[in-house]
Amino acid sequence: MTTEQIDELKHMALRVREHILRMSTAGGCFTGASLSCADLLVYLYCRYLHISPDNLRDPERDYLFLSKGHDVPALYGVFAELGFISRERLARHLSVHDSLYWHPNRNIPGVEFHSGSLGHLLSVAMGVAHDCRMRGHDNRVLVVLGDGELDEGSVWESALVAQAHKLDNLIVVVDRNQFQANMRTEDLVPLEPIQDKFAAFGWNVLRINGHDFEAMHSAFSALPIGQGKPVAVIADTVRGRGVPSIEERADRWFCNFTADEVGMLIGELHGESAADLTSETLIVR
Repeated sequence: MTTEQIDELKHMALRVREHILRMSTAGGCFTGASLSCADLLVYLYCRYLHISPDNLRDPERDYLFLSKGHDVPALYGVFAELGFISRERLARHLSVHDSLYWHPNRNIPGVEFHSGSLGHLLSVAMGVAHDCRMRGHDNRVLVVLGDGELDEGSVWESALVAQAHKLDNLIVVVDRNQFQANMRTEDLVPLEPIQDKFAAFGWNVLRINGHDFEAMHSAFSALPIGQGKPVAVIADTVRGRGVPSIEERADRWFCNFTADEVGMLIGELHGESAADLTSETLIVR
């Protein structure tokens, strides 16, 4: 990618993070985890996947399943920036007059399947990948998993079956932000070494910086699609990325800020002083 293209992605990711923060009020959302996967979703939709508002019914389009459905504010933000939905519609988040709420809903253009209960969508995506293969199509089927979601046994059952069927059109991206709910993954059920675990199930595995667009592009451009194995990409990320006062904080799992607090956080996102954004000021409701 050129420097200009990387800058475009960075600017879009900044706008997506603004959208996430604005959805963190009037009922709130899963702010920290949404911020951690914003760069990944921006890259995937803008530079990798063949998905657009114009091809949502095309049977040969690519598919993205957001299995960690609580991060849907990041997906909504990307959809608003790319024209799947209007930016104005984001203001109706959690309104009874819209379907924009805490988890993906198929009433939203671009959402392939409902999610919310963790551990389900890898098996759904596996079925779609198998169907694409049977039809002779070259669709790429991508699933975004949370790292804490790897505690679910259904993830590993699906991983085993995907390898058995040699679904090399299936790609898992693990948002490895080191947290699940309000504690660190390694303090609850240690996950490392994640790479070795997927490899033991017969997957091709690589690990990247999930905030580095150049690294993402190098990795995804070289994925070994078509070599008889599904692919797992472990993307190391930071919960709350972009807003230093809430980065890597266990209590920033679900946030419901006031409008004034959101304004201060957006200022911080743009590099303004965070001196007044103390843990006492930013209360999780």
